[in-house]
Amino acid sequence: MIKLIAFDLDGTLTQHKTKLDEKNRSVLDRLAKKYNLCMVGAGQCMRIFNQMDQYPLDIIGNYGLQYASYNKETSSLDIVRDLTFPCDRASVDERVTMLRNKYGFTEFAGESVEYHPSGCVTFAILGTKAKAEDKLAFDPDRAKRRKIYDEVCEVFSEYIVFVGGSSSFDMAPKPYNKYYALDLYCKEKGYKHDEVIFVGDDYGQGGNDESVYKSDFGFICVDDYRKLEEYVAEIL
Repeated sequence: MIKLIAFDLDGTLTQHKTKLDEKNRSVLDRLAKKYNLCMVGAGQCMRIFNQMDQYPLDIIGNYGLQYASYNKETSSLDIVRDLTFPCDRASVDERVTMLRNKYGFTEFAGESVEYHPSGCVTFAILGTKAKAEDKLAFDPDRAKRRKIYDEVCEVFSEYIVFVGGSSSFDMAPKPYNKYYALDLYCKEKGYKHDEVIFVGDDYGQGGNDESVYKSDFGFICVDDYRKLEEYVAEIL
């Protein structure tokens, strides 16, 4: 009954912000012979497309705020939807400062908050210019952020909050998350939920795949992108 396989990217098909390797590209090629494929990402469609070395598939970006259809004639993407939402930056800054003062996150490099053109927001706990090694060491098991996750959700009630990357909270305007994005894609393309399987790694509390993991879509959990072939063996 399965007709569509939807993928997360970082941690599922690749290491964070690295190119799609030949091994996992081959897995996608094999799956594409049996199913339709698409990506459901947190970033912009073109960034995802380039990170995947322009692999030919539809891409849902920015939690559904952006959608691009693969054009076989041009071997590129056609942007079909690109929504933006207004953001009250003063209010966001005020609430982020409150949380910083409450939990001692008062030292940071660069900007405290990253504002994205879509209306999404990143609360960069260590700052937008923090060193990579500092970010990786800050909260590797996400325990620090999950401890205050419910409060951050309450403070930013107009957003859906994710425990993002290694040291941040990512926020998308409600109702945009990966479940909402994939459900909308299915409605537009005529897929039923029981005809779809999602493959992702970030399915724990606050993870940006959690909304799909807890839904009626089929879900394959990936805990090591290097073993993707093993995780999807049953559908291969």
